[in-house]
Amino acid sequence: MTMTFINLPLRDLTTATEFYRAIGFTSDQAEPDGDTMVLTVSDTTRLVLHLRSGFEAYTGVATPDTATSREVIIGLSASSRGQVDELVDQAAVAGGESLGPGMANGPMYMRGFRDLDGHQWSFLHMAG
Repeated sequence: MTMTFINLPLRDLTTATEFYRAIGFTSDQAEPDGDTMVLTVSDTTRLVLHLRSGFEAYTGVATPDTATSREVIIGLSASSRGQVDELVDQAAVAGGESLGPGMANGPMYMRGFRDLDGHQWSFLHMAG
């Protein structure tokens, strides 16, 4: 089985953990392990949160400023158009920034948000 690990640098593990739990990610960890927290997105996907200093030590380079640049957009599937909207609305209520209304492109419906640290995400549903 293939597993996916999404690693993100951030300013505060506690508030980021609360944010991601508010949109439905889970964890067996009660609290961060040093400068890292691992959350479950799905059976095959984990989100690994790192304090910026730990992330920079791991990568050997400075983290980009998410206010002025994007290195990646993280896209996750949803089971319906309604779930796409629900998840982005939950992210906005938890303190994230909705990137506007959903967009349909043929069978795909997508809507995006930025998390507390400015990382860009999108949820999408493929009809059919």
